[in-house]
Amino acid sequence: MSVQKESVKEVIARCKAVGVRIVAGGPLFTTEYEAFDDVDHLVLNEAEITLPLFFEDFRNGTERHFYATDQWADIRNTPIPLWSLINIKHYASINIQYSRGCPFNCEFCDITLLYGRTPRTKDADQIIREIESVYATGFRGQIFFVDDNFIGNKKKLKDEILPAILEWMEMKGHPFSFNTQASIELADHKDLMDMMVRAGFDTVFIGIETPHEQSLTECSKFQNKNRDLLDSVKKIQQSGLEVQGGFIVGFDNDPPSIFDIQARFIQASGIVTAMVGILIALPHTRLYERLKNERRLIKETSGNNTDFSTNFIPRMDYDLLISGYKKVLSTIYSPKHYYERIKIFLKQYIPPKNKKISLKLRHNYLSAFFKSIIFLGIKGKERFHYWELLLWTLLKRPRLFPVAVRHAIYGFHFRKIFEKNIMEIKIDTSSDI
Repeated sequence: MSVQKESVKEVIARCKAVGVRIVAGGPLFTTEYEAFDDVDHLVLNEAEITLPLFFEDFRNGTERHFYATDQWADIRNTPIPLWSLINIKHYASINIQYSRGCPFNCEFCDITLLYGRTPRTKDADQIIREIESVYATGFRGQIFFVDDNFIGNKKKLKDEILPAILEWMEMKGHPFSFNTQASIELADHKDLMDMMVRAGFDTVFIGIETPHEQSLTECSKFQNKNRDLLDSVKKIQQSGLEVQGGFIVGFDNDPPSIFDIQARFIQASGIVTAMVGILIALPHTRLYERLKNERRLIKETSGNNTDFSTNFIPRMDYDLLISGYKKVLSTIYSPKHYYERIKIFLKQYIPPKNKKISLKLRHNYLSAFFKSIIFLGIKGKERFHYWELLLWTLLKRPRLFPVAVRHAIYGFHFRKIFEKNIMEIKIDTSSDI
């Protein structure tokens, strides 16, 4: 939520230098408003409530420094975005929102702090109008439902929202694919997964965090406990939804072996896109307040949990935590393990029968494929794994050939970012996974 903090400070300084008045709001300022004394008007919490109050005072010349509320907005009144303000051609994915809030209360998470624990939802006709508004721009491709937990209200989703989306998609010839975020118990609802796939969903991000039960208890991630997480991931991917996973190291209860445990789990799960981060304490979360009381906070957080640092004193030796984290990343994104994980995914992934997965004859898709041949198949250090994957896919899962190519390209990007951040650090990449 706060990865732009440093650039925000630069913008504020430039505005103050030339006497420009500053109005600021959103998650960063809502949770860290004390850090921004130079902002003239802080419009906090949800804009549906506080922004109109500021506008009214501004019109009357009585604007205040601070606007906040303890109320939750009725998002059924949220206006449709003005897509005309952007160049839609510059976007690979467009975001819309169905709900706010999450019924769970994980210690490290600030979602309930920002949006509450009772999911608030839009109505079906409103969602269709929003999807239609994207369609009217000429955009065709991926739409991301940015909900932190798309399945927070399962009954309304099944009874109203998904049937409406499915009907619209069939009427328009399936112009979009959808992805979103959900909690792991999605695996327990086959009917819901089937409906999502029929409606056009193909990817879901799941916060798995850790396979270590004591650490799940520590962070109150009770929805992930007492279940076979690997089996849950497999069920979701067999339904036709690719799982992208979030993982965390640095919990107080993490043993020294947690890094090998995480790497083995990620590999066995077939989660190709695995986002692994170090635990950080976001401002005013339950974790933050606990560590503050324990006098373990040591610095501000940038919101970036992948920069090889944390903002509190961990129970584990700090150097061990950092080196272990680097080892996890260097292992799971090494060509050997990454390409093997693609094959694990392709073996268990069952795409919907009514959805054709093929390389569209468009210049950008073909260009990406041929570039992958050059940079991965000819110049890349992963060229053996690249050709082996393509050959294996053509023989075993030919329908998923475009998916295999796409993930090979993703892997090149993941490794490039990782190696850029630690190119001067030598890491023991040996692993028994």
